[in-house]
Amino acid sequence: MSPKKSRQQQGFSLIELLIVVAIILIIVSMAIPGFRQNKMSVNEASAVASLKAIQQAQISYQLNYPTKGYAENLASLGSGNLNGAACTPAPVNACILDSNLSSGSKNGYKFQVQGGNPINGANTTYGAGAAPERYNSSGVRLFCTTEDNLIRFDANLGGTTTPPNPTMCAGGGFATL
Repeated sequence: MSPKKSRQQQGFSLIELLIVVAIILIIVSMAIPGFRQNKMSVNEASAVASLKAIQQAQISYQLNYPTKGYAENLASLGSGNLNGAACTPAPVNACILDSNLSSGSKNGYKFQVQGGNPINGANTTYGAGAAPERYNSSGVRLFCTTEDNLIRFDANLGGTTTPPNPTMCAGGGFATL
C-alpha cells in the first residue's frame, strides 16, 4: 500500500466566499434603514434651526425697514443670490439670511415665507413654512412659524411636500414644538 498524499487547501473556496458576502449584504441591508432615519432626523432638526433663523431675520428686517414691516418673501431676507458678490442691504434683499436658505431649499427641506396683513404698506404678520423635498426620504414632518415666534409641527400623514402657509400654521392643526 502506498501512502496517499493529502492535498493542502490554499485560500477559500468559492462557496465560502459567497457565504461571507451574503452575510455582509444581510448586515448592510439591516443597517441602511437606520442610516436613512438618522438622516431624516438631522434634516428635520436643520429645518427647525432654519425657521428660528427666519424668525430672527424677520425681527431684524422689521427693525431695519419699518415702512415695510415683515418681509414679503424669503428672498427679501437673503442676499439676492449674488453668487458670492458683496451684498448691499435693501428691502428686496436685506442680506440677513444665507443664500442657501433664502433660495428656498436647505438640507432636504423646502422653505416659504409670506408677509401679510399690510397696514399703510407695512406687513404686520408673516408665516414661514418648511416641508420635506422628498417625503419619507429627506424628511417627514412639516414645520412652521408666525410672528408669535413659536415653532409648530405637523406629522404630515398626507405626505405633502408643499410648505404650510400662514393660515395653515395659525389655524390650530399644528402642535407647538
